[in-house]
Amino acid sequence: MCEYENNEKKEDQQHQGFEKDLERLEKIVAQLEQGSLPLDESLKLYEEGIKTYKRCRKLLKNAESRVVKLVESLEGELDEEVFDSSELENKS
Repeated sequence: MCEYENNEKKEDQQHQGFEKDLERLEKIVAQLEQGSLPLDESLKLYEEGIKTYKRCRKLLKNAESRVVKLVESLEGELDEEVFDSSELENKS
């Protein structure tokens, strides 16, 4: 298996992991918002939610750092630039 296929497989696994973690995080929030759980169980869910949130955040940060913009140069060639999310924040 070539490096590109390995990277693609890893990206698919991370995407599936992110989707599963996000789904779990939504379930945790829904359970906590109901307010019907005992305190001990609520604290355990909260801790799990924080850990899940941190995994999601890390995956998002990794994805953001890999986003590449293609910019057409004056010669008509395509150059790659690392995506800078602060550009989006400054436009809004």
